[in-house]
Amino acid sequence: MSGVGCTQLRVATWNLWWRHGDPEKRTPAILDTLRELDADVLALQEVWWHADGSFADELAAELGMHVALRPSRDPSSWTSKLPDSENYGIGNAVLARDPLGEPTVATLPAPPREGAGRLFLDVVVTTPAGTCRVVAVHLTSTPSSALRCEQVRAVAAHLAAAPPTDLPPIVLGDFNAEADSDEMRMLEGLLTTPAERGLLLINTRRWAAAPDAPTWTPVNPHVAATGSPPVRIDHVLIGVGRGTVPVRVADSAVFGDRPVDGVWPSDHAGVVVDLEVGDG
Repeated sequence: MSGVGCTQLRVATWNLWWRHGDPEKRTPAILDTLRELDADVLALQEVWWHADGSFADELAAELGMHVALRPSRDPSSWTSKLPDSENYGIGNAVLARDPLGEPTVATLPAPPREGAGRLFLDVVVTTPAGTCRVVAVHLTSTPSSALRCEQVRAVAAHLAAAPPTDLPPIVLGDFNAEADSDEMRMLEGLLTTPAERGLLLINTRRWAAAPDAPTWTPVNPHVAATGSPPVRIDHVLIGVGRGTVPVRVADSAVFGDRPVDGVWPSDHAGVVVDLEVGDG
């Protein structure tokens, strides 16, 4: 596509911490944060669902967005940690203002305790500037860079074989990995051998005014309780040399990094990226 003019596109990712904490109290804080964010495309991780519906459906209805949700095939590693949670599933979702194609999912390599619980969600989003493949991921939190490298290879192989879209692909989510880790460097493929030959992605944190602003920080009391240091483990990456519609990163920042009316919406902060799309 050419001559489409310049379109503003806001893309974001956020881990919603499933049913941990007090989900009833956190829900209004999550919704208020997302209303203020006003994203066009939103990837969510740790979204709860049950037989009657899902949190992603509720958010989409409130925000006036389309939704694609696929639950984990084995949520036991999450449900085993919370009492009275056996009726709830967990999964990845993509919300978008414009229509979504039929989503596909694939299971990621995972440690025995997670079984087939880790997956990524791939869906083509229709935007005013053309189609865009969005791949929402949630890599293992197990302290094993080697395992996340395997997961990154699986995502990269899928992406390299996927049909092209007008815009370059966007890969985003909770990677449980810092930008300079082996797995993230492989996924980018800019400073080391890429996970899949010919597939180059770029981490939009490179355009951020505060590229090391953490998305997992002890400023958040839910994180402070774990004793963890501040790290940026949630990312948005965009394909290089793919698609026929030019995309420029205008800004990248962290959101959801403060309480709303005294309530922290999640244990993670999210990442939002403003894109300028088209020939303008």
